[in-house]
Amino acid sequence: MKAATRNHIAEVALRLFAERGYDKVGMRDVAEEADVAVTTVLAHFASKEALVFDQDEHHEERLVGAVTNRSPDQSLLNALRAEVLNAARWFSTPKSISFWTLVESSAALRGYASQMQARHEQALVSAIASDPEAPTSATACRALARFTLDAYSLARDADNPLAAVEEIFDLIEPGFAPAAGRQSAKPLK
Repeated sequence: MKAATRNHIAEVALRLFAERGYDKVGMRDVAEEADVAVTTVLAHFASKEALVFDQDEHHEERLVGAVTNRSPDQSLLNALRAEVLNAARWFSTPKSISFWTLVESSAALRGYASQMQARHEQALVSAIASDPEAPTSATACRALARFTLDAYSLARDADNPLAAVEEIFDLIEPGFAPAAGRQSAKPLK
């Protein structure tokens, strides 16, 4: 029941933000339209920005899980590539385009997205650093996490998000192998 209420509130909020503009809709407007009390909205979402990024925790769990839950025969880099490819499939959809248009229209949402990315980066750095295939330096762990997260925005802006992800990870791979103390899987040409 709680998950259904949360999803309903988030869907109503996104619809209102798209219709009226993010800055013109308040938490009371969302509560009224969702037919819930303002306290119910606040119980599920700590801020107006969190209404937009309701999948924030799920996204971070997937990123970290790509590292910590990968199969023994899948490399760290391939696990990250697969996770970003999975997300990139959504980028060409009308819902994604509408979502990112909304985010880009608001300084508050762009700032929240930036803070969210910094949190995700820290979580991903920790997961990577704890991995047996981790790069040998903290800087390399941070770089891999940052490149992975930047791949989302680069793919989102590309004409072909999936091809962009493949290209990005093909660029990362030759540098990652030496940082992890191994030979590159793909020789440089």
